[in-house]
Amino acid sequence: MSPGNWSTMMIAQGVLWILLAFLVWSKPGTASLPLVMDSVIQVLSELEQKAPMTEVSLTASARLLTAQDSGTYNPLHHFLLEVPSHKAAELDAHPLSPELQDLTKEVAQHDIRGGQEHGVVLAPDGSTVAVKPLLAGLEAGLQGRRAVNLPLDSPATPWDAGATFPDIGTTSSGLRDASPDGISAEAGAASPDVKARSPTAVDSLLAVTLTAELGLTFLQGPQTQSHPGLGTDGCWDQLSAPQNFTLLNPKASMLTMAFLNGALDGALLGNYLSQIPEPRPPLSHLLSQYYGAGVAGDPGFRSNFRRQNGAALTSASTLAQQVWGTLVLLQRLKPAHVQLQNMSQELLAQVATYAAKEFTEAFLGCPAIHPRCRWGAAPYRGSPTPLQLPLGFLYVHHTYVPAPPCTTFTRCSANMRSMQSFHQDTRGWDDIGYSFVVGSDGYVYEGRGWHWVGAHTLGHNTRGFGVAFVGNYTATLPTEAALRTVREVLPSCALRAGLLRPDYKLLGHRQLVATDCPGNALFGLLRTWPHFTETETSRRASQRSRREPPL
Repeated sequence: MSPGNWSTMMIAQGVLWILLAFLVWSKPGTASLPLVMDSVIQVLSELEQKAPMTEVSLTASARLLTAQDSGTYNPLHHFLLEVPSHKAAELDAHPLSPELQDLTKEVAQHDIRGGQEHGVVLAPDGSTVAVKPLLAGLEAGLQGRRAVNLPLDSPATPWDAGATFPDIGTTSSGLRDASPDGISAEAGAASPDVKARSPTAVDSLLAVTLTAELGLTFLQGPQTQSHPGLGTDGCWDQLSAPQNFTLLNPKASMLTMAFLNGALDGALLGNYLSQIPEPRPPLSHLLSQYYGAGVAGDPGFRSNFRRQNGAALTSASTLAQQVWGTLVLLQRLKPAHVQLQNMSQELLAQVATYAAKEFTEAFLGCPAIHPRCRWGAAPYRGSPTPLQLPLGFLYVHHTYVPAPPCTTFTRCSANMRSMQSFHQDTRGWDDIGYSFVVGSDGYVYEGRGWHWVGAHTLGHNTRGFGVAFVGNYTATLPTEAALRTVREVLPSCALRAGLLRPDYKLLGHRQLVATDCPGNALFGLLRTWPHFTETETSRRASQRSRREPPL
């Protein structure tokens, strides 16, 4: 076959096999390039330029996850990604430059060693992403998301042919609310009826990105409380040229924030690739768009909103079926996973139901919060005072200055540092005053957080959390995504975690302190929200405004 006859899909698959082969066969090393998503995109771009002039893709695919001596053989990937069963020969020549080879060695495997997480990179939106589940999702999408029927002697079908799977629309992101056939929403939280609802098919895309790790991790964890290591974040040694990522919780499971981000990104992009016609965009371009302004010009389909899009990709009940089905598949593949030996179907169903519930509620159902180290916070001055949780109030502010909304991680981080400097150096406070700050980039930024008394609402700081929108909302409103975060997502997450009382009251700053904050436009909207509570001050102000003639 001549280079000119290579289809874009063949080139993309060849690029992924080569890169994945490097990830599997390379031993972890030290990267000379910074561990950022742009470096991964650079690897893909270089491979895409050279892929038509090489015929190593089949050799690389054969090498993927097949070598017993590498210690990384993965029967699930081998089975679902259709890797040839024979052991392939070594590549004659590496198509990557030495510095890019060093990078691939550093992100070779997702692992946690000595409190540090390996195989992860920093994305432009400030999130940390595990590379391996991202690439696995891309490959599953290129192969055409499939339903692998259970039992294994049944033939495989196209992914949307199984009754277990949601019917997903064909917007630019390929997302809408999914409703599984034959599975009630209530069933996800109930004791599973094994005979009535046993899984009949496994989604190849979800299995190689999310459900295998989700199920196996919850097999090891407690079944009575929120998993202690779900979604653990961490801190980079530096943001300009990151090399080392240290987890904030030394007891973190493999389901770290970075892994879940990479798994969601792989699932979302794999789903997109499985639906769009040829010619598909080069993977380097696709990732540049997804970690930039949005895929195909859609600002809603980008990494900043992965949780919202992930919630639209699958439901809790469908995910529970997929986790269960993946565990069954792992139990039957050879060699069988050691954790799954002699496990009953009832126990697998219980683990899957619990894992799916925790993931959808405690991860997808909570806002993405950048920790203090991510935005470059200066140290707290003095000793913080702990809050007596749960609290009964949520106080809403606008920052006023900075006045423009922040729409990028770079700008929002700079705003956070500027506000902290003003609060510490000019006002003489110990730290930035707010508990949390909400940007227009899809993220919440940790201020004093859930556990420490803030300096946001004079005389009331010990009774409630202070949440500020970046911007001046005297005449305009924040984005709907930012509003929904404060109206619904942040409070519901705090309620579930026992940080906020079920009967909490929501107040604007002006109701307790002589100020215009949070701005007339925003305060007018707050009065329509659930949990908003009128005070005598706000009632008098409302009466005055009704008596005053219009301008």
